[in-house]
Amino acid sequence: MWPRQIPVLLVTCVLVIPNCVAEDKNRSVLTESHRMELIRTFSADLVYIRTQFPMGKTGLTIKNGQVTPNGEDIKRLLAMWGPSVKPGDRALITQFVIKNDRMRFEINGGPVKKKKWYQHMQVGMGGGVMTPGGAVDDPINNPRGSYVDLVFDHNIPDVTVEQVKQMLWPAFDFDSKSPVDAYLESVPPKIKEAIKNHQVLVGMNREMVIYSKGRPEKKVREKGEGDLEYEDWIYGEPPHDVDFVRVAGDQVIRVETMKVGGEKVVRTEKEIDLGGPTVASAAQKESGPAKAPTLRRPGEETPAPNPNAAPRRPGPVPDVPAPPNQQPQFESRQQATD
Repeated sequence: MWPRQIPVLLVTCVLVIPNCVAEDKNRSVLTESHRMELIRTFSADLVYIRTQFPMGKTGLTIKNGQVTPNGEDIKRLLAMWGPSVKPGDRALITQFVIKNDRMRFEINGGPVKKKKWYQHMQVGMGGGVMTPGGAVDDPINNPRGSYVDLVFDHNIPDVTVEQVKQMLWPAFDFDSKSPVDAYLESVPPKIKEAIKNHQVLVGMNREMVIYSKGRPEKKVREKGEGDLEYEDWIYGEPPHDVDFVRVAGDQVIRVETMKVGGEKVVRTEKEIDLGGPTVASAAQKESGPAKAPTLRRPGEETPAPNPNAAPRRPGPVPDVPAPPNQQPQFESRQQATD
């Protein structure tokens, strides 16, 4: 009897032991007290952002201190979809989930809006079907939301709140008291020092200039050589020093300072290199021409107009006065310097 049972026992051990090892690897060693402390701390907590998050369903993953996607991958996502949140922005952790080998921190509602209870129903009337409150099928329907996955090896160790905050430091700032403090912690030391001293360096982007000098009261929009469009942001008025910060796209290409005594200082050599293409900011998008929406497929040509059709008469456009002190003044260089 015993010799016949030995092969059966060996086969049973071979099948059971690997499953036990796998279950042990997937079992979290996080204690219940630390789990409850993490849930209480990170549920509905406010944080400042330290890096750019792309819009869409792709969030950030942090493992062993490394953030992915990064490099060319994050640049491609930002160029394709634009940023969801950027350094210095304040965000709300709207959902905190502990599962298997990771912790997920959803910010500003997550990348996809959650359906309300009434949006799961459909109402039919007169042969048509509608969803109360509108359908939520857009894959990018929450442009301000995203998430961070904090991933561990095999299982979640017994970590404290402070240890998790340190692991999240590449993406979240829990200690800053203002957006400026949070933004300064996300830039290189040279840029940080220039912003503190309210200086503008050639190579900065628009956001850095605004953090350093504030929004300009006057802008001059012109065209240079080769149809290069740029703006001169003007800071100061005589009898004080006047700075002309020239911005092309999303980068400072020239800084001119008119001193009180008549001396002119011009800097055009790049003083910092941010590296890689920059994403258009909101101010840059406003300055560009708006593209009319169309229902045509990509590559489909616009049909030629009918020569026999009567010309359409455009309707009257009402004059809407701009709200006072809401938009910067655009004027010619000659008027700005007089």
